[in-house]
Amino acid sequence: MKKNGLKRSALAMAAAVLVFSLAACGGSSEETTAAAETEAAAEADTEAAETEASEDEEGGSRLDAILDAGVITMATSPDFAPYEFEDISSGTTEYAGADVELGKYIAEQLGVELQIEAMDFNACQGAVSMGAVDMAISGFAYTEERAENCGISDGYITSTVVEQGVIVLKDTAAELNSAEAFTGKKIAVQNASLQQQLRSEQLPESQEEVVTNLNDAIMMLATGKVDGVASDLTVAQQYCDNYPELAISDFRFEYETEGQRVLVPKGEDALLERINEIIAEVNESGIYAQWLEESTELATSLGLEVNN
Repeated sequence: MKKNGLKRSALAMAAAVLVFSLAACGGSSEETTAAAETEAAAEADTEAAETEASEDEEGGSRLDAILDAGVITMATSPDFAPYEFEDISSGTTEYAGADVELGKYIAEQLGVELQIEAMDFNACQGAVSMGAVDMAISGFAYTEERAENCGISDGYITSTVVEQGVIVLKDTAAELNSAEAFTGKKIAVQNASLQQQLRSEQLPESQEEVVTNLNDAIMMLATGKVDGVASDLTVAQQYCDNYPELAISDFRFEYETEGQRVLVPKGEDALLERINEIIAEVNESGIYAQWLEESTELATSLGLEVNN
């Protein structure tokens, strides 16, 4: 803006010099002087308009860039069937799952191609906050920390309320049954997850062990390296079904959900608004339930553990 002001000032000064010169020569009429002033003003307005147009082009929204490129990039952590997982049955790695289908649907509604960037769960949020990808879909719940660093969509899977708790060894379940009981105990949490935030807020006297995925956490619990694993209870039940030595503590985190969220770079309001419109269509149609059912069948056929 300062640069525009300087340009306009310079043009105005030039116009003044021109008017003064014409008057000094005595060879110009009042009409000539007026014409010179009008011409200088017109040039200044044209210059300003061109500069502002250039600035608008340079500062275009991410949604505009996506539509121009014909591609939207999506970060996901494909290790959580049936929501996001790898399908290598064809001999090549393909990404599948209900969240992947949501990503495809968003791309389809925008009229662009979907490009998936697979990474660890904790890296997905960082990729969005740094603007390295256009969105992240990987079972994200709303947290204040995410809201500070990313744009967060309206919720999908809003009809499902998932309790949050702690997986423990069956032998210690009777003892580890309250918040007080976890004082001094070591609890494994997935990095950048909702459970990490809940443990920090509601079990502050416990110790935190950060892991990149829940499979590692379960192995640490089974070998006595941690005393518990913070998890949503749908996932926890699956682990307990597969590992008879595990149980779910009677302790519950206080948590209310309004569905999972899509993350976008902070400040990209146009993109977020369009994604919210698409999510509203998904919620109204109930199509996510169909994607989830189909993805569950596929994951089961591939021999993957299903978290629902």
